[in-house]
Amino acid sequence: QVQLVESGGGLVQPGGSLRLSCAASGSIRSISAMAWHRQTPGNQRELVAGITASGPTDYADAVKGRFTISRDGATVHLQMNNLKPEDTAVYYCNAVGYYEGGIPLNSWGQGTQVTVSS
Repeated sequence: QVQLVESGGGLVQPGGSLRLSCAASGSIRSISAMAWHRQTPGNQRELVAGITASGPTDYADAVKGRFTISRDGATVHLQMNNLKPEDTAVYYCNAVGYYEGGIPLNSWGQGTQVTVSS
């Protein structure tokens, strides 16, 4: 079993910054990629940013130049700068890879609320 524990959400004014973190733990053999997704009420979950084990990153067009994803072992961070009200959402961490024993892993965190409002 794998646990993804997210932290760092909260309320911030437009133009402000937040840093989200997600730590993976459990019976993990390897993690090939980690990502942040977000979801607002009535909408589908969407990819915000992803990072592979070797380092390449990918960002949604809406956050390019403002958000930075980084990874330190089994922890992934999302630095969010110049936040806008439209960034308000529940942010979810995702990890894909393999459990010990070679079983594929695709796990989600519980979500953390980010609210951008004056």
